[in-house]
Amino acid sequence: MSFHEVQFPVGLSFGAIGGPERRTDVVTLSNGFEERNTPWAHSKRRYDAGLGLRAFTDVEAVVAFFEARCGQLFAFRWKDWADYKSCSVRAAVSAVDQDIAVGDGAEQRFQLVKVYKSGEQQYARPIQKPVDGSLMVALDQVEQVEGVDFTADYTSGVISFVVTPEVGVQISAGFEFDVPGRFDSDQIMTSLSTFQAGDIPDIPVVEVRV
Repeated sequence: MSFHEVQFPVGLSFGAIGGPERRTDVVTLSNGFEERNTPWAHSKRRYDAGLGLRAFTDVEAVVAFFEARCGQLFAFRWKDWADYKSCSVRAAVSAVDQDIAVGDGAEQRFQLVKVYKSGEQQYARPIQKPVDGSLMVALDQVEQVEGVDFTADYTSGVISFVVTPEVGVQISAGFEFDVPGRFDSDQIMTSLSTFQAGDIPDIPVVEVRV
């Protein structure tokens, strides 16, 4: 898939509305009961970053970003200000935020994940676009050094250990991350409201699988 490792201007994504979307097939039986199923293992996120009235330089920045992505053709990194850390958005990232895996003595490569819990249920979301420089990793709560103890692929969210973690060792990580997304339209409508400001009422962005 065509992907540009560039982030939508973060100052302009702030205030966007959106969040996770699921697909559920619901069949109502003749007795009134329902059967529910989903073809999606993972949710997808949708956003609308309509700018409203902003400085005209902001409008120009969005148009330039849109044109450089060729509309819907190339995907990009999107910062979801409501969910962009391995911990609460109000907390500081730490190396023990998320339990990634348990060592088996053979595997050296592990996918970053963020786990969402509610009651006894949980959902593990693969994190494939961590933010460079934000990653922290620990083995049994002992922080590791990137470039010495492990390496990270910031385009896929996979970490690789130099020495294979031993059986039973808890692997954890903390990080900031982006959502892989694309424009959900091949058209952006702009309006010059004043000589100093303009607006773009709709900027639809949808998460993509990578």
